[in-house]
Amino acid sequence: MMETSDAAGKQTNDRSGQMGPSIVLVEPQLGENIGFSARAMGNFGLRDLRLVAPRDGWPNNKALAAAAVAEPIVAEARVFDTLEAALADCNYVVATTARPREMVKPVFSPETAASTLRTRTVAGVRCAVMFGGERNGLNNDAIVLADAILTAPVDPSFASLSLPQAVLLFSYEWLKSGNPEALGRVTAFDGPVREGLATPGTVPASRAALFGLFDHLEGALDSAGFLRPPEKRPAMVRSIRNMFHRMECTEQDVRTWRGIVSAFTRRATGSKG
Repeated sequence: MMETSDAAGKQTNDRSGQMGPSIVLVEPQLGENIGFSARAMGNFGLRDLRLVAPRDGWPNNKALAAAAVAEPIVAEARVFDTLEAALADCNYVVATTARPREMVKPVFSPETAASTLRTRTVAGVRCAVMFGGERNGLNNDAIVLADAILTAPVDPSFASLSLPQAVLLFSYEWLKSGNPEALGRVTAFDGPVREGLATPGTVPASRAALFGLFDHLEGALDSAGFLRPPEKRPAMVRSIRNMFHRMECTEQDVRTWRGIVSAFTRRATGSKG
């Protein structure tokens, strides 16, 4: 097994423009889990994968197959005989574990860990996150090398995460910490997706447009005899208007509804205009 400590130039920018921490898998067992972990890294902008004494040797065809489009991350992964060698160029290290092991260290949630590491990377600090093998996780000798502990909120009765799950959880928080509003895939045809109601090509309807729709619709309903008896009309009108307000109508929605009302009105009167 070849050991190297030259990590210069391996960290690359994520979508937010920040260089990400190294992901260090300590004594991983299954090639598939290494590949799935690499895929999780690639999804969320992490590139530097380091392996410490993988059980089945390296390179590993199963890892490449599981990585899918993240094959370059697996192909460029570096293998180390010792954890100390894998961490030699790092300035700040976080260890993932389900419990602190009675060590006096800061404890972070995935979200806080990602935010903390991003602050440090902005300042030029090279960071790493360690993950243990599938069977037992990180041992005490590995955890003692870390500056802080990362642990996730899980159901106490089913607290064990798989290796790729753990990598995915941190990687997601890492990307979110740098650009929390951007969602989905950015293409040449549309920009970053944002939370909330997407209204491409239109804008929310103005009150004037909605009032015009209400007059149009309520007039048609009066003609059709729907808003009866007269004493119930005010409550029925309020209910209908509230439905449209809950819809958060766009200008295009209003035009469409006006067209629908007109079509039904023409049909009812026999008009072809």
